[in-house]
Amino acid sequence: MTAPTAPRGGPATGRGCPVDLPGPEGDNSIAREPLWYAYGAGDDEPAAPEWTWTPEPPPDDHVPPPPPRGRGARTTLPLGTVDLLERMPFPWVPGGPGRTGGASVSGGPGPAGGTPVPGGPRVTDPLGRALVTAFGPQRREPENPYNDHRSYASPRCLFPVHAFVDGGGEDPWRLLEPDRHALTGAPGPGPGRRIALTGRYTAIPSAYKWFRGSLVAIELGIVLRALSIGLELFGLPARLRPPDAGAHAVLDGIGLDRTWEWSLPFVLDVGDPPTATAAGTAPEPVPSDVARRDPALADLVRINRTQTYTGDSVPLTTAVPAGLPASRRTPDWAELLWQRHSGRMPRALHGMTGRRRRVPAEALDTALRWLAVPPPGPELAAAFDAVRITVVTQGVDGHEDGVHRAQVGTARLLRRDAEAPALLEEHYGYGVSPVNGCGIENAPMSVFLSVRPRELFARLGPAGWGAAQHACGWAVHGLCLSAAASGLFARPVRAFKEIPVQRVLGLEEDETIVLSAVVGVPQDTGGALLDLRL
Repeated sequence: MTAPTAPRGGPATGRGCPVDLPGPEGDNSIAREPLWYAYGAGDDEPAAPEWTWTPEPPPDDHVPPPPPRGRGARTTLPLGTVDLLERMPFPWVPGGPGRTGGASVSGGPGPAGGTPVPGGPRVTDPLGRALVTAFGPQRREPENPYNDHRSYASPRCLFPVHAFVDGGGEDPWRLLEPDRHALTGAPGPGPGRRIALTGRYTAIPSAYKWFRGSLVAIELGIVLRALSIGLELFGLPARLRPPDAGAHAVLDGIGLDRTWEWSLPFVLDVGDPPTATAAGTAPEPVPSDVARRDPALADLVRINRTQTYTGDSVPLTTAVPAGLPASRRTPDWAELLWQRHSGRMPRALHGMTGRRRRVPAEALDTALRWLAVPPPGPELAAAFDAVRITVVTQGVDGHEDGVHRAQVGTARLLRRDAEAPALLEEHYGYGVSPVNGCGIENAPMSVFLSVRPRELFARLGPAGWGAAQHACGWAVHGLCLSAAASGLFARPVRAFKEIPVQRVLGLEEDETIVLSAVVGVPQDTGGALLDLRL
């Protein structure tokens, strides 16, 4: 099947790309991912994998495996973290202008009506509070088919990425269980020194096939930024060690029953110096009986095991843009994290809803500043540098309706096009129906992050594929927080039909969309929001 004629803007002018599309859906962007990976690795005529046409039960029939439960004693995480976050004005961070660093929060109001006073009494268990900030449940929405909600977006609220904390000792790794507000496992002789982030592929419906690997990689980038912000707010320096030769040993050492279900971990060393890790053997392969039932899973695990880095650990850099304006809607960090959402629907319906309304220029300008913050480390930064950001706008003050390219925190108009939002909704996989809402046509901003796979592989080899997904997840979490500060919602999505959307955006033919997000004006659905914060 060949690409359809461009609906607007004419054909793109790139070099060769995979155009033989798998499956009956043709230009479904998720189904094209294995082709893009093969093309990036050097195959000019990639063929769809045989498992492309393997029937799978629909996603709503998926029953995820029981969540991992830690073994041993359970240590309750500190209470009152939300109270401390309420005393931290947004966008203040320790060490920012006029502030001092360190995990220090005053017990009383400050000079600006509740702002923390630098140099006040130190908080207890700053690492525990950073973990609560990043992972703690925020709310339950009884009308929402997907619950509970945290401060970051996750596909279908499945949260496949888990955190494990190493406190030293013979059995060092403890599981973070956000729903139990606890770390489970034998506490080590000292405070937590390492955090491992790894994603469980089987938590995601098998209908997503190979895309389960991408969803985990994207969420790892999202979680990395959420955790970086938590550590930054509580003044904890850390170093990041992307998956390297020692990642196999870490995955084995965590003590998971079936390591083949999990991605190679990212490790954050909290404090200085970082903990040394020995190189380990490759984790166990996907068992043959599982591989026969789910060949796409076996393939995505094989690809993940090739995506390792060779550099040293690197210090976490700031995850928050400098000089952000204050927000009347989210005056403190607790309110910002509470307000982040993906477009609420009423009466247990699916999708997103929004209304058309002009938004101030600041909404786009600050979003671009959040999007411009690079992730830590040379490999992730190199992948981030290869990402192109395209924004479709309508009704944004100071910006013409149409297609824009983001460049160094600013937007350059590529093409005036008042019809582009309607075209994007037309090419979205989940349009308006009796059970589904779709707010794309009314959205003031739709943001697309894309890469050219050949360029990515030339820069970073096989690791470039995952690194780009991590980098895009990192960027989109910043976009979600920026939207919350502007009173908007941001919904990360990947359900666009890729070929016609390429044409709407003016992308090259050898350029694929890694991740996108719809930023809209929320409607009041009248539903309850049950506060779960501790």
